[in-house]
Amino acid sequence: MGAVETSGVSFTTFQLGGAAYQWWRAYELSSPAEAASHTWIQFSDMFLREYVPQSLKDSWRADFEQLRQGSMTVSEYAVCFSDLARYVLALVATVRERVRRLIEGLHPNIRISMDRELEMDISYQQVVSIAR
Repeated sequence: MGAVETSGVSFTTFQLGGAAYQWWRAYELSSPAEAASHTWIQFSDMFLREYVPQSLKDSWRADFEQLRQGSMTVSEYAVCFSDLARYVLALVATVRERVRRLIEGLHPNIRISMDRELEMDISYQQVVSIAR
């Protein structure tokens, strides 16, 4: 697990203020003491449900689903992909799904050469490196 997965929730909730702090504090107080710690994905999902309007979430999802490399470099496309993917975690819940969706949005000539990567257990970062 990465640093975000293991420490991200603690770090983020420590920095909450105002209504967000009150919301998280009330949630913690209502949770059983023996409850397992939340993963970053669980916390993100809860936070987005509480504080982000559905219309904005729908917009992020549409932007993500329509994202294609177009005139961007692979690096620029990967940055846009990652920025939008953090708002639609359910669509890229596994590394395999993240890689598949990233490859799907690449230029056809790059995508064709990357299709074999889907058959292997390869990380998202490796795909970005290979596609460059």
